[in-house]
Amino acid sequence: MTSTRRTGLLLALTTAAISGVAVFLNGFGVRAFGDATAYTTAKNLVAALVLLAAVGLGSRAGARLTRPTSRRQWAGLAVVAVVGGSVPFVLFFEGLARASSAQSAVIHKTLLVWVALLAVPLLGERLTAWHGLAVLLLVVAQVGLVGGVPRALASGELMILGATLLWAVEVVLAKRLLAGLSSWTLGVARMAGGSVVLVGWSATQGHLAGLGAVDATGWGWVLLTGVILAGYVATWFAALARAQAVDVTAVLVLAAPITALLAAVVDGAPLAPQAVWLLMLVAGAALVARQMWVRPALPAVAAAT
Repeated sequence: MTSTRRTGLLLALTTAAISGVAVFLNGFGVRAFGDATAYTTAKNLVAALVLLAAVGLGSRAGARLTRPTSRRQWAGLAVVAVVGGSVPFVLFFEGLARASSAQSAVIHKTLLVWVALLAVPLLGERLTAWHGLAVLLLVVAQVGLVGGVPRALASGELMILGATLLWAVEVVLAKRLLAGLSSWTLGVARMAGGSVVLVGWSATQGHLAGLGAVDATGWGWVLLTGVILAGYVATWFAALARAQAVDVTAVLVLAAPITALLAAVVDGAPLAPQAVWLLMLVAGAALVARQMWVRPALPAVAAAT
């Protein structure tokens, strides 16, 4: 079981790296495409197709779908598609079109706080004093990165916060579902089911009308970020199947320094004013990672990939 959680840690670190790159690139992609809702709909469709292809080609390597055996599991997958794979994506990318990628990444990483508040009472997850110290470091660092606790959030930031709250609910629900379903099943349900919802919403709201005017650059961004999203989803649910939701979410915070570093290298954004806070993020995540690596195993869902 210890090796299972260590595998979960490595998968979570991979997810964090993917997320840090994705948030940065999506800032360019959504602007190049023009319509944020149409962009996320097309990108999610690409991700769904990539995941389905991975299951089809990788069955011998363990990429498999498991059929739900109860109405509760079917209903859970439907909820994951809505609160994980559709509504929050619209909120996030509409918000991303109005806010900076670095600030968006920081707000998204408050996911840890909301997951911790839900996972302890609803999943029975155990938090140690080390968790408390890690969460304190991560929260203080994120507040520092945005220049203090904001008195008011602009519309873009509020949309991203709303998306983050929905994703926190999804994390807790997915953790329960992973007790009986493979991580690939959750990933495909999230992206394929969510894409169906997004296509229906986009069509009724007129977001698909301008797709013919999107140039090759816009579609290139869709393909690139769609493939990256598929990698994020696959590694995220695989990590969640092997370790506590709080632990995996804490490690995901490492995406924020990656986004900030990319912004500094590519956009010339100053990194020095953020250095202390970014180091605190790394320190907080490192505390959780160390606990995942050395602690005796806690009761957890069996990892079904």
